[in-house]
Amino acid sequence: MNPSISIRRCQPGDETALSLVAQAAFLEAFVGVIDGGDIVQHCLRQHSVEKYAHYLHDPHTAVWIAEAAPGAAPVGYLVLTTPDLPLPDLDARDLEVKRVYLLHRFQRGGIGARLMEAARAHARSVGTPRLLLGVYSKNDAAVGFYERLGYAKVGTRSFHVGSGTYHDFIFALPVNVAASSGGT
Repeated sequence: MNPSISIRRCQPGDETALSLVAQAAFLEAFVGVIDGGDIVQHCLRQHSVEKYAHYLHDPHTAVWIAEAAPGAAPVGYLVLTTPDLPLPDLDARDLEVKRVYLLHRFQRGGIGARLMEAARAHARSVGTPRLLLGVYSKNDAAVGFYERLGYAKVGTRSFHVGSGTYHDFIFALPVNVAASSGGT
């Protein structure tokens, strides 16, 4: 039985649920790719309750959570914020989809596309010219998902988790472009 999934904008007080689903989804996404100890340390630093509390209090950041009914258990989320990407043509109005994750069993059901559309609608409402995001270059499923939504590769970057160096593609989507139907 597939539960009904609702998506809502987060507010202060949601940081514990966000941290929990973020850590679980990151572990699911990178087990077997990144060293287990490095995953744990990354989650403790980058997916802490305090990190999400900071996002929720930042006026330049918007966060959405996907929750399963009944019970409103968190199954995914999206963080939209000021870009921190190595692109020469950043516009002060651009926004970055900093994090978007779903627990594995909830992928490919349209929830990811709904989260991305919530971010896009917000970006449109605040006059953002384009949305940006970084995606692990070897995550073929995620790369395909973003391409189906109309995102195009505009750059690359390297990032570190523990002792490993990994490479992202940077994608962009002009906000005024009509959305495609995607399937994560």
